[in-house]
Amino acid sequence: MFLVVTAAGAADKPTFQVKPIDQYANKQTNEGVTIAAEVFTTDDQAKTAFGKLNPWHYNILPVLVVLRNSGPNAIRVDKLHFEYALPDHSKVDATPASDVKYSKGPNRPKASVAPVGIKIGGGKNPLAASEIEVRAFSAKMIPAGETASGFVYFETDVTSAGASLYITGLQNASTGKDLYYFEIPLSGR
Repeated sequence: MFLVVTAAGAADKPTFQVKPIDQYANKQTNEGVTIAAEVFTTDDQAKTAFGKLNPWHYNILPVLVVLRNSGPNAIRVDKLHFEYALPDHSKVDATPASDVKYSKGPNRPKASVAPVGIKIGGGKNPLAASEIEVRAFSAKMIPAGETASGFVYFETDVTSAGASLYITGLQNASTGKDLYYFEIPLSGR
């Protein structure tokens, strides 16, 4: 009986589903590889991926990256480099998912000095939510005909309709040749 209730309760929770890559407005194709990107800033978007947490409220911009390899060879993606490029030509490097919990968000209480061994303040760090790391882009190689997806995080307090996601570091796994870079406009324009 307990297992049935747990399974039914789990079915009520919304689960995060990545759409087929062709349904994303912001995408680019180079050498048989298509990459789509979508910024998650609204509470409705964040709820599907992160539950009650909206990382954007803590100056962490989550960008969903969906990568499809339609080429004939596997591609290595273990050395990907992501940058969030703003219209003023400033760039923000991606923050590793494991470091997001150490981010300096805007709503943190000021530190108080206390004797050693006495804990002041406390409270759970919302950016330590397991969904941050579980949903991060973590693929190392994409075989021909396969798709991978996950979030990339940027510590920034600025977002813009004219921003782009700049991606380098893709390689043909059989030849070691670098693929062209990707610059995906995040506004859909």
